[in-house]
Amino acid sequence: MRIISKSTLRQFWENYPEAKDSLRAWHEEALKADWATPQQLKTQFHHASILKNSRVVFNIKGNDYRLVVKINYPYRVVYIRFVGTHSQYDKIDAETI
Repeated sequence: MRIISKSTLRQFWENYPEAKDSLRAWHEEALKADWATPQQLKTQFHHASILKNSRVVFNIKGNDYRLVVKINYPYRVVYIRFVGTHSQYDKIDAETI
């Protein structure tokens, strides 16, 4: 998969260094993946939540943080839409962000 943009993850882990290893691990796995469908993604990430509008929510660092992405499956592109704490996540609409 192609991921846009890693800099969003990097900015987050600069403020929350305890999230760095987990976000880097997610990034590496996603780069190697070839998700053509949401079902293929769920096979790899069982705890991911598939939402409307091509959004997916990943639990990061044992569910300490949330990562919301938008995926264009035909083109194999993952757009980072949000990364944050649970309280920050509660303030957004993950299906439209």
